[in-house]
Amino acid sequence: MNRYLQAVRRADLTRRVGHVSEYHGLIVESVGPDVFVGELCEVHSSEPARTVSAEVIGIRNGRVLLMPYEDLRGITYGAEVVGTGESARAQVGDALLGRIVDAFGAPLDSGPPLRLSAERPLYPNPINPLARTRIDTVLETGVRVIDTMLTIGRGQRVAVISGSGVGKSTLLGMIARNMNADVNVIALVGERGREVRHFIEDSLGPEGLKRSVVVVATSDQPALVRRRAAFAAHATAEYFRTRGRHVVLTMDSVTRFAAAQREIGLAIGEPPTARGYTPMVFASLPRLLERGGVTEGGSITAFYTVLVEADDLDDPISDSVRAIVDGHIALDRELANRGRHPA
Repeated sequence: MNRYLQAVRRADLTRRVGHVSEYHGLIVESVGPDVFVGELCEVHSSEPARTVSAEVIGIRNGRVLLMPYEDLRGITYGAEVVGTGESARAQVGDALLGRIVDAFGAPLDSGPPLRLSAERPLYPNPINPLARTRIDTVLETGVRVIDTMLTIGRGQRVAVISGSGVGKSTLLGMIARNMNADVNVIALVGERGREVRHFIEDSLGPEGLKRSVVVVATSDQPALVRRRAAFAAHATAEYFRTRGRHVVLTMDSVTRFAAAQREIGLAIGEPPTARGYTPMVFASLPRLLERGGVTEGGSITAFYTVLVEADDLDDPISDSVRAIVDGHIALDRELANRGRHPA
């Protein structure tokens, strides 16, 4: 019932309409409607009964800048753009446990349709720092080298940093499979399609999947979908934390999230900075990474992989992430080449 009451309160009884004036690159420009940045819109296709979901990512010279969540097939000049009055939200609920879903909460596995009872905002207000409680409980990861030499506290945020092929995803799978936690939330952002199945079947395994929620956005999906998957995974973890659960959130990888944000920023005309990353990338990182931690009743312990080019630990994204998280683990290529894992 609460879900329906929330929907009624958010209902927009006026129909605000604009029209597509230009489409170039990743961006659709429209004249109107009267919308806010972050609002969801529907762009009507010339194909019968087909609409394309898009998000308002900026306003420039009186034009609305939209980025679509899907293919713009059938969108023409003058196509109708309708504001929904809603900002992006994630559908959440206990039914997600043991399921593999996309960035919108739709199941990707062969399980039954999901009936989710609650919603959470994708981009919530920051947590009051005084609402956070101290980290004072050791959390066993099940990975002996971490538990003995690099002890993790419940509610900490840890970056796992290395170049490609050194074992970041394998280490995350070990943690998710063996971690002493109530719920695992796993975000696979920008991964290749074959790697997703490999991670779920081999690294995570059936036992690990039973208490996990896996949110997937592969590298061939639009930048906005990849970004949404990262925020949706955090919203899911926050849902379980508010219910008193101790959650382990693993995200592979922050670098591909940053690349998606860079695509969006460059598309709307943000100036490139270090290695082409736009200012919004560095503004988005703390908004995402600061959502972990311990609050009254529950906790989110987070592990984030960071892919660095040429094993350069001073990569701009690696440098920024290290400044935000509570600690980091750097994997060694030489150890990996000797067959030692985790390296």
